[in-house]
Amino acid sequence: MSTANPLHAYAAVTASYWAFMLSDGALRMLVLLHFNSLGFSPIQLAWLFLLYEIAGIATNLAAGWLAARFGLAATLYAGLALQIGALVALAQLDPGWSIAASVVFVMAVQGVSGVAKDLAKMSSKSAVKLLAPAEDGGLFRWVAYLTGSKNAVKGAGFFLGAALLGLAGFEVAVWGMAVVLAVILLAVVLFLPAGLPGRMKSAEAWRGWRSRDARVNRLSLARMFLFGARDVWFVVGIPIYFQAVLSDGTDEGRREAFFLVGGFMALWIIAYGAVQALAPRILGGRAQPEAETTRKAILWAGVLVPIPFALALTSAVAGEPAPWLTATLVAGLLLFGFVFAINSSVHSYLILAFGSAERITRDVGFYYMANAAGRLIGTLLSGISYQLGGLPLCLATAGLMALASWLAAHRLTSA
Repeated sequence: MSTANPLHAYAAVTASYWAFMLSDGALRMLVLLHFNSLGFSPIQLAWLFLLYEIAGIATNLAAGWLAARFGLAATLYAGLALQIGALVALAQLDPGWSIAASVVFVMAVQGVSGVAKDLAKMSSKSAVKLLAPAEDGGLFRWVAYLTGSKNAVKGAGFFLGAALLGLAGFEVAVWGMAVVLAVILLAVVLFLPAGLPGRMKSAEAWRGWRSRDARVNRLSLARMFLFGARDVWFVVGIPIYFQAVLSDGTDEGRREAFFLVGGFMALWIIAYGAVQALAPRILGGRAQPEAETTRKAILWAGVLVPIPFALALTSAVAGEPAPWLTATLVAGLLLFGFVFAINSSVHSYLILAFGSAERITRDVGFYYMANAAGRLIGTLLSGISYQLGGLPLCLATAGLMALASWLAAHRLTSA
């Protein structure tokens, strides 16, 4: 298979993925809070992230093929290098530009960042399939640890981005992250063990965009709606709602709101990652039959559905912001995060269990293309629903997306 020690290769891949996701989380909060403070509308804020998600769709369609041709190490290095380039470009943003010019420029930079993120993600997840031990539930545990730890690190990135914006300002924060990530890329190139697998057989070629396995296609559809359900409230709606509620309009109040909003988003992502890492235990331990894991995936998809609907009803009944409403939203969204994390973790396991080793980069690429499509839909609907109907419509839309995810997951039993 490979001349690399699997544990050493897994550690190197995980460390590089951590570094990338720390910068990815920080960059998202920097862009969102900085441009919200400049007076961008919810729809304009959503536009800033649209090309990021569109690029993710295109990248995942091609990334599996690229990794299979050139190897997982090459696509991992490319992801880190493109993220550095995106950060350097974003530092060139001129405050004197018009809103339209700023939106177009940031959209383009975020598009490059989207390509980078999905190259790094596909490379890391595919490497786990090829490196994990087959016995004793090793695949589920390794992918759960990678995904869970990644999201904990990304959560720290959310707080880091908000803190850097409040303490150092936008430009200094972006340049600092670019320099740190460049050092990490150099270290990964020097220390990643030789022989990381991933190249496909020469006979394998580009043969359509869908997987040959119906289970992969149906799981991908469920994944698309699952992440749409999260990003409908996560990308624009809740951050700007909390920033409006927590800020008193002064410069000091805005800085405090940056820390509070960034802190909540970080807490949510970190808790989400911790639950993902524990998912194999929560779902029944090691080495359970694949059919049983599939049944539990359907069950947990159904558990998610009522949560955003209940929060939407609560916020509609409350009308005006109030401390009890803020506390209810925080508790409800943390519960959403717990159930969402179980769903996400079991999906991440099933895509590797369903996929064949010969085509794993292609199947994972298709699956994460659907993931990016869900984030794209959720991002767009986040800005539109919040601007048209405020928080109640934003959360109700998340409920509809969660319902669609459950309906798609339910078809896995007939695949």
